Amino acid sequence: MLFVGDDWAEDHHDIEVVDEQGHQLVRRRLEEGAAGIAALHALIADHLDDQGEPAEVVVGIETDRGPWVQALLATGYTVYAINPLQASRYRERHGVSGAKSDPGDAHVLAELVRLDRDHHRPVAGDSAIAEHVKVVARAHQSMVWSRQRQTNTLRSMLREYYPAALAAFDDLAGRDALAVLAIAPTPAAGRRLRVARVEKALRAAGRQRHLTATAQRIVEVLHGEQLEAHPGVVEAYAASTRALVAVIIELARQCEVLKGEVEAGFGRHPDAELYLSQPGLGPVLAARVLAEFGDDPARYADARARKNYSGMAPVTRASGKARVVLARHARNRRLADALYFQAFAALSTSPGARAYYDAHRARGNTHHQALRALANRLVGILHGCLRHQQPYNEATAWPAATDKTNAPAA
Repeated sequence: MLFVGDDWAEDHHDIEVVDEQGHQLVRRRLEEGAAGIAALHALIADHLDDQGEPAEVVVGIETDRGPWVQALLATGYTVYAINPLQASRYRERHGVSGAKSDPGDAHVLAELVRLDRDHHRPVAGDSAIAEHVKVVARAHQSMVWSRQRQTNTLRSMLREYYPAALAAFDDLAGRDALAVLAIAPTPAAGRRLRVARVEKALRAAGRQRHLTATAQRIVEVLHGEQLEAHPGVVEAYAASTRALVAVIIELARQCEVLKGEVEAGFGRHPDAELYLSQPGLGPVLAARVLAEFGDDPARYADARARKNYSGMAPVTRASGKARVVLARHARNRRLADALYFQAFAALSTSPGARAYYDAHRARGNTHHQALRALANRLVGILHGCLRHQQPYNEATAWPAATDKTNAPAA
């Protein structure tokens, strides 16, 4: 067998190849792209036995996606995506001086997959549909996060010169706020607004119900007294607000475009109905969960492995008489975000989930602790549904809660 450490950068890869005894066979820097991957194949071919198979080449690299990784998988190599934090800790095994270099990191990765690969997971082979869903779901989620960051910036700016706007709108990213701020980006412009003009702006933005009442409330708030900023900076703030409003409007539009792509791609996946049967999962959240878990049936050995990867399973630290259970912070942030929202939504759709949450709250857990525990349980339920190819069933998922519900009727 051959073991390859691949320390990647944007435009090159530092490669080290070692044999089963850990002897260095070759160390080279290769350029990113087709020429680089061809040179890597040639290096491996020079040292692999004539009867050797591609699966006997084990590669350690600190990423699980990109054209380079896909090329390694397509060749048949066994690829391990090593968490950079794990690689950093493993580096200390080879020296405590703190020295670091790209060739040195390649050596660390090669040694890691040679000696400790049993403690890591090879990159799974997800289907093309799952990869498609992952790309658009992550792009959509990133777009939503970007819109929220821009909205937070707008909120901070309005607080400094236009506090009435904050009082007039609960959601600055909503269509009402964006429509009115586009025509009245200053306190003076807000005081000049009339109900008819606000109605026209809200109608153009898509509001159809409670049009007059909403317009009257907005005008009343914007006409009220408020603290004024220095006159010399108001126009500067107004220019910045107009730019931010335009950015947020476009981000919102693109979010809707990507949302449609997410739903269309997810709908083509064979497990879509199983995911949608889970409490708290709609098309977008279900697509995010599928994207981050992947669909390789051999990726997770059991429900516990899936729970650990999800980041919802707690971490126990015990030493001597001290024992503490903590939230898992080293996790897939995108997946954890989706599962947290699923657990929150499941409270109103699943009696069993609600009872499970209430039981944790009764034991003294905080709201967030109870939601994480519920999300962890829902991940186990999802694993069982996928493994047996059966949709979610409330009575099967929460037998204790179902028995209590049926007891009074009996």
